[in-house]
Amino acid sequence: MRERTYWVYIMASGRNGTLYVGVTGDQARRAHEHRTAAVEGFTSRYEVKLLVHCEAFGDVYLALQREKAIKKWPRRWKLDLIEAGNPGWRDLYDDLAGGV
Repeated sequence: MRERTYWVYIMASGRNGTLYVGVTGDQARRAHEHRTAAVEGFTSRYEVKLLVHCEAFGDVYLALQREKAIKKWPRRWKLDLIEAGNPGWRDLYDDLAGGV
């Protein structure tokens, strides 16, 4: 049986802009939904469309724990996390295998 991957991700409206932290089992699909404002809510209202950070997990419970932890972090810590792995705030959506 193929192991499933779960993703904890951060979307941004721009460099140092509005941030959104989420978790998903399909990173390409979910990032596409954010980019196209396919689902009404926070990310469409604040135009949060750039995938700036993501982490893969083989266990959904670990992914959910990480998401909850990051959501509780001070904003500065989230910015530092993004900067550590993506100092240019490049949109990582283009790197997703196959896109949508």
